[in-house]
Amino acid sequence: MPANTDRYENAVVRYLEAWNAQEPEARTKTVAAAWAVGGGYTDPLAEVVGHEQIAAVIAAAHERFPGFSFRLTGTVEGHHDTARFSWELVSEADGSAPVAGSDVITLAGDGRIRTVLGFLDRVPAGA
Repeated sequence: MPANTDRYENAVVRYLEAWNAQEPEARTKTVAAAWAVGGGYTDPLAEVVGHEQIAAVIAAAHERFPGFSFRLTGTVEGHHDTARFSWELVSEADGSAPVAGSDVITLAGDGRIRTVLGFLDRVPAGA
């Protein structure tokens, strides 16, 4: 059981590393480490497939929210090849978290992400 739990937690750590990568080169590397080739990402604002498109969605989030980083809230729950977790987008300046969400991921055999289904639980007015 702990090995399976570690598998989900490790996938989420890599996922958040990708979302927190500021520089394009680092983002390319972290996206490739987190997502399987041909992996996808879907939320209310985006539906993309492949490392390049996923990296572009992450870059757009950084442009929209400069000086913010993503952090896990609560615990990662998983079974079979599926895990769910919640996160928030936190201001490095004042600690506020105007955006929060919950994601469900499916993993490939190598532990990288095949799909992400993201839900936005809290968004700022006008966003």
